[in-house]
Amino acid sequence: MNEIEVAHVNNRGLLVYLLLTAVVCGALIMVVEVLGSRVVGPFFGVSLFVWTSLIAVTLIALAAGYGLGGLLADRRGTPEYLYAIILVAGLLVLLIPVLKAPVLKLSIPLGLRLGAFTSTALLFGPSLFLLGCVSPYLVKIAGREMRNIGRTVGGFYALSTLGSVLGTVLTGFVLIAYLGVDHIFYLVGWLLVLLAMGYFLLFRRAWYAAVLLCLPLLITMPEDPKGFELSMPDGTRVIEVQSQESFYGGLKVVDYRYGTKHHRELMIDGLIQGGVDMVSGLSVYEYCYLLQFIPYGLNPQGKKALVVGLGAGVVPSWYERQGVVTDVVDIDPEVVKLARDYFGYKPRGNVHIQDARYFLSNTQEQYDFAVLDVFNGDTTPTHLLSVEAMALLKQRLRPGGVLGINMVASLQHDSMITASVHKTLSTLFDQVEFYPVFDVNGEEGVGNLVVIAYQGESRRADYSRVPNQQIYAMTQQQVIKALKGPIAAPTHPDALILTDNYNPSEFFDLHMKEWVRRAILDGTPWDLLIRS
Repeated sequence: MNEIEVAHVNNRGLLVYLLLTAVVCGALIMVVEVLGSRVVGPFFGVSLFVWTSLIAVTLIALAAGYGLGGLLADRRGTPEYLYAIILVAGLLVLLIPVLKAPVLKLSIPLGLRLGAFTSTALLFGPSLFLLGCVSPYLVKIAGREMRNIGRTVGGFYALSTLGSVLGTVLTGFVLIAYLGVDHIFYLVGWLLVLLAMGYFLLFRRAWYAAVLLCLPLLITMPEDPKGFELSMPDGTRVIEVQSQESFYGGLKVVDYRYGTKHHRELMIDGLIQGGVDMVSGLSVYEYCYLLQFIPYGLNPQGKKALVVGLGAGVVPSWYERQGVVTDVVDIDPEVVKLARDYFGYKPRGNVHIQDARYFLSNTQEQYDFAVLDVFNGDTTPTHLLSVEAMALLKQRLRPGGVLGINMVASLQHDSMITASVHKTLSTLFDQVEFYPVFDVNGEEGVGNLVVIAYQGESRRADYSRVPNQQIYAMTQQQVIKALKGPIAAPTHPDALILTDNYNPSEFFDLHMKEWVRRAILDGTPWDLLIRS
């Protein structure tokens, strides 16, 4: 083979490798972006603010990378510089699991919006910026070494975009469910490092470059001990019983033990979704008792219930024990497994693994009780608090049926959305009542609020007909106080009817969201939250 033929083969081989580079880098950019929500979610919520920060940082970093990458490519437009950039990007991705704890600690005092943006920028911005430099380098190299430049560049962008699709799908549908977040970052980092080393070894015959493979080994992966356990300052032992990633969030089952006391909680992305005293089997949170006692007291003849949002299974289990067949809707099958395996949930009714709106739009079942207890990050998802969603729930109720909603609400500061929920429900139901399980006149005026709605004349709950009224001792005082009767619903001059088209809950509930995140950080050990 003569020199011309060798050069032709080398050019074709390099073209193939550049196309592979476009696919891999396009895919890994999206893996980093999608995974970002799992890193910052336990601290800032899986909310509009977090996703806005992730998308904005990604676009800013890529735009800066495109710009600077173009300048560098004109000055040093050789493959060696391209793959050196990719190598550094890989090393920066490998550092994300190591740096996330100090970066998040630094960002939390900045508040929900600025903190989410800052932590996202510091953790993911540098590597995304370098990956943004890849595209202009690919174009420069293709323009110098390849013919048919238009077709070649078009192929680069097409394959890069297809890689982005592949990275998004793999992360959302496969990787998160089977690998921990930290492990996926290490996989991404190593793929970038190997991609860079592949060029130096295959095309430059720079065997000494293999020594650079030792660099990632210097970045040690944080320990991931099984049976994670720690002690709080008051002597309470905190034991992580189960930890896993699902398609919808990071799930943890956590035990708290102090002497003979033992209660267990379910956490999703840092937010507690229910807790049970393992000695008595009773809920350790007040709102559950209100969702049980008030609807039943208003409709003691009811025989069938629907619970949207399973959590630890406390509320549907109580209804089942009263002889009320209870159907459950939850989008995450892993939550159902945890409720069964760790919280004793044994359903007689049907369990529907579906989105709530999809289920409500397609079922024809009728119920005496409907309970909505769904949280995504800090709050009830907006598509479940719209007038359209409430209308679907109303259609599922039999005559005399009662709707109960658990939400976190603000009654002192920024009460517009709370007043809007009341206004929205009042367009559909004759009676809308608010039962807070917190001090309404307290400094914050924020906490769990149970909303009860039904048709017809105002009724008074007959608790004498409610069986099994056992209440966990530490919550008894607040529960009894709340059961005495509803409070006056808050009013606000800007209250509106929440719709699918316009529901600004996430924006106007900022004070409440920040309170929720502070409560999580104050009440949950940091080492437990930071573990992926």
